[in-house]
Amino acid sequence: MPSDAEAAARRPAIIRAVAPDRPWAWLTAGWRDLMANPQIGFFYGGALTLAGWLLALLLLWARTAWAILPASAGFFMVAPILAAGLYEASRLREEGKPGTFAACLGGFTRNGGQLAFMGVVLVVLHLFWVRVAALIFMLMFGINFAPSLEALPMAMLRSDMLLPFLIVGTAAGAVLAAAAFAISAVSIPMLVDKPEITAMEAISVSVRAVLANPGAMLFWAGLIVVFTAMAMVPFFLGLALVIPLVGHATFHAYRDLVR
Repeated sequence: MPSDAEAAARRPAIIRAVAPDRPWAWLTAGWRDLMANPQIGFFYGGALTLAGWLLALLLLWARTAWAILPASAGFFMVAPILAAGLYEASRLREEGKPGTFAACLGGFTRNGGQLAFMGVVLVVLHLFWVRVAALIFMLMFGINFAPSLEALPMAMLRSDMLLPFLIVGTAAGAVLAAAAFAISAVSIPMLVDKPEITAMEAISVSVRAVLANPGAMLFWAGLIVVFTAMAMVPFFLGLALVIPLVGHATFHAYRDLVR
């Protein structure tokens, strides 16, 4: 027979209802975690900023500058899995334990198989979005539309298809981003916190949490989009702060929403 601890761990998760403005409390708690372990947070933020630079340079080298925007937007889909170490830092601080770099790696390894499955799901969503964006671009501007990098902005501004491209592209991106947000809002911190949980169980809990708190989760998603978009404007530099802040705050969102 399972022990009391095992039985408790397997009980169905209870979703709490929270106020629509609750994300401010998550950000406040996330800021405290960041200030408690700034070396960890800024290491993650700096590493992802560097990754953003490398991606942009790669796309410029491949003469596909148009793909920088959809690829950056797809960052929202895969970022949650990359923040597993930040969730672990918040969990360790909650328990009064030191959050060292080595200890935070446990966020990736404690439930590694299920986290890998989640990573595959999010990467597939990201790649699907990039292909959809490419298809929309070609349908709107034509397969022979290939101005130089310097001429690309003006060529798009002069095109009658710019507005339809922005409307269709934004709508398609919003649908995929909403799906990615619903399945990952609390699932990944839950997998880090509860190694006995499977990815499918965590996804189910995450979707339930989003549906049970539409106001708070819509506000939270909006804050993430605004903060990340602003962070990307100065050539991704702001990600060094936004990524660890949102990562720590996401763990507190999980704690607040799931019992």
